[in-house]
Amino acid sequence: MTALASFLGYCWPHLALGIIPSFQFLLCYSFSLRKKTRATTLKGDMGAKQTRDGNYIPRDSFSHGSQSGSSPHHARSSSITERTREVHSRYRIIGDNYSSLDQVTRALYESGLESSNLIVGIDFTKSNEWTGRESFNGRCLHHSGEGLNPYEHAISIIGRTLSAFDEDNLIPCFGFGDVSTHDQDVFSFYPDNRPCNGFEEALSRYKEIVPNVRLAGPTSFAPIIETAIGIVDQSGGQYHVLLIIADGQVTRSVDTEVGQLSPQEQNTINAIVKASEYPLSIIVVGVGDGPWDMMRQFDDNIPARAFDNIQFVNFTEIMSRNVPLAQKETDFALAALMEIPLQYRATLELHLLGNQRGHSTMVAMPPPSRILRSQSSHLSLSRSSSYSHNFSSSYPPSPPPSESSSYRRCPVCFWNKRDLALGCGHQTCHDCGNDLSWCPICRTEITTRIRLYD
Repeated sequence: MTALASFLGYCWPHLALGIIPSFQFLLCYSFSLRKKTRATTLKGDMGAKQTRDGNYIPRDSFSHGSQSGSSPHHARSSSITERTREVHSRYRIIGDNYSSLDQVTRALYESGLESSNLIVGIDFTKSNEWTGRESFNGRCLHHSGEGLNPYEHAISIIGRTLSAFDEDNLIPCFGFGDVSTHDQDVFSFYPDNRPCNGFEEALSRYKEIVPNVRLAGPTSFAPIIETAIGIVDQSGGQYHVLLIIADGQVTRSVDTEVGQLSPQEQNTINAIVKASEYPLSIIVVGVGDGPWDMMRQFDDNIPARAFDNIQFVNFTEIMSRNVPLAQKETDFALAALMEIPLQYRATLELHLLGNQRGHSTMVAMPPPSRILRSQSSHLSLSRSSSYSHNFSSSYPPSPPPSESSSYRRCPVCFWNKRDLALGCGHQTCHDCGNDLSWCPICRTEITTRIRLYD
């Protein structure tokens, strides 16, 4: 025992000076090698844009990147890394040096966009009558003449650019904000809720219905976004682009306090967040005089989403540039669609494509009754069975009359006084009520109208 202790006492200084430093060197070398390997893997996976556009990358793409050897984990990591590198190299933001719509279409294809289905939502709120004072020679933005109005022009440009990616060329088209929908619903361009066959038919049908649409309000993007979510889900999770063309911002009343959101703003934000769970990109195109400051700041009030799914484009600003018309159209298409490849990539990496959730139930209304009455007799005036809902038990009867001026105003146009009672008990003004088929408050069919006199 004493001999063993003496031997260890002799060897310990040598171990401390020789073996242990060598062991420390091996540890340091191993740590440096692992750190270098991990840094190289991250750089290869994410590149210099890791902090900018890495929001969509699954965490397991690089969680095992620092492991060495040929273990199953390492093999899986290498496979994921290769797939991630391939996705990143293919799906990227497109450039900004194009002079024709065909070049933008080709750039979208080369940047990775494979398939896209277009959905169109048109703003029919009352403000369209005056927000073209400067940008549309004082005319209503829906004025239909020999040339294209801003709505027609925007549909034409986006339709021509994306048509190459739409296999069936079917475009569901909807209106919102009129006397029949307000901020609660949307109406389909056709009574059977069928889509338009290409952007040419979308433009043709728009010209047919616009003279018979009564503009109203308020403005909310929530109904059209919810409708688009339903279309995406019913398609089995195919990638769609929702094009919302509007003349103004989401309604914010003077009663809304600073730092607070109006009901329309809150509902719109909720719908945008929900839409990020589906393979759906949203493009909001601003036509008319604006203002658009709140639309530019809208994204700041939106909480965390699965991916950045909305893009705002000022159509008026781009089309007022002092360049040839073809260049203006190209610039607009580029501004509206340049982020589509990255958003498409996000839906791939988040595994949103091809998933059907079955949760969305919102269905579009048929066109307003004035449109239906103007059509030929082969169009049915009855709602499709898919629109049949019983809302009467969900809403209370109309409240007793009040002396407040806000109550006496028509809930449709917000201007005339209420002088027409509907069979359900709710009231509108005479002008609006005669154009309605369904109560704007409880959505029950209108069968009785009674004129009220003071």
